[in-house]
Amino acid sequence: MNSFRKQHLAALAAAIAVAGAGMGIFWDKGPQAHAAAAAVLPQVKYKTALQSQVFDAQDYTGRLEAVDLVDVRPKVPGTLLKVHFKDGQRVQQNDLLFSIDTAPFTARLQQVQAGLVGAQARLRHADMEQQRARRLVESQSISQREFEALDNAASEALAALKGAQAAVAQAQLDLSYTQVRAPIAGRISRAEITAGNVVGSGGDSAPLTRIVSENKLYASFNVDEQSYLRLIAPSLRSGAQPAVKVGLAVDADFPHTASLEALDNRMDTRSGTVRVRARVDRVSPEMLPGLQARVRLQGAVPYQAVVVDDAVVGTDQDRKYVLVVNAQNKVERHFVELGVLQGSQRVLRSGIEPGARVIVDGAYRAAPGAAVSAVEAGAPAASAPMTSGARS
Repeated sequence: MNSFRKQHLAALAAAIAVAGAGMGIFWDKGPQAHAAAAAVLPQVKYKTALQSQVFDAQDYTGRLEAVDLVDVRPKVPGTLLKVHFKDGQRVQQNDLLFSIDTAPFTARLQQVQAGLVGAQARLRHADMEQQRARRLVESQSISQREFEALDNAASEALAALKGAQAAVAQAQLDLSYTQVRAPIAGRISRAEITAGNVVGSGGDSAPLTRIVSENKLYASFNVDEQSYLRLIAPSLRSGAQPAVKVGLAVDADFPHTASLEALDNRMDTRSGTVRVRARVDRVSPEMLPGLQARVRLQGAVPYQAVVVDDAVVGTDQDRKYVLVVNAQNKVERHFVELGVLQGSQRVLRSGIEPGARVIVDGAYRAAPGAAVSAVEAGAPAASAPMTSGARS
């Protein structure tokens, strides 16, 4: 064998040895390669769905209404002389609001008082005639018929006196009505009719102003049939009152506690709703009758339901869903029926069971059906192994 062939064989043997060493290194690191492949699975964090006792609730839109509201109208006609209040001020019951010209009513009172004096005089005369006739009829000096005529005249005089007294009382009442006073305490509106105008009287007359009570308000709203059967009816059967909370349009929550005041006696078949009214006993200064009210009606009968973070609920067109990690560490999408929102927690009426691992972070990294590395949210993260550098 010549020297060239020896060199060629030596080079080939060296190449085979190097290749064998490389293959040994590859097979020795096989488990590490598999670990590296497993480490690249997307990591998600989950929370276990818990079952809790909850109270069902529903939100509605309604209106604030005054507990007491009065349109102030004059009870007698006449010329309005003076307005005794400022627009929007608070008034107490029986405060003087308007003055109507008293001259016609004073004259009328004087007239009927004069009639009363005449009626009293006629009654005295009739009484004396009656007494005289009684003595005469006993002595048979006059006939029974004459006595009955005088007795009847005395009765008519008494009736006339009572009519005159009633006329005086009515005239005094009309005179008092020239001072229009507040029938209730509350906040008064502006004067709709100013001094110098002639006003009418009675229910058909134009109102002079309006007064609404301030300390309490009603929140009126309509409850649909399903909500009535789900929230109100079970509470009525149990003898408990549903809880009601009220907020204004600008409130993020429902800061005002109310109590169910009235439930209508029938369901409106046209709208499919029943009218409900709640009373707010502690009213804040910004709450005015007529403002839009946000009302939360909470049933009084609790039930068991699954509760999750509201942020994990997704939307697919008109359906709601949550992502869950199954026993094989694969992502599943479960469509759910939403219940009431309690703070940051959402009640799920159906869709998942208690104990399900609901993904709360990292769902964007894995589609449904994909395998993931699931870590419980809040658990301490596993520390990476320390690698020491090899020295040659």
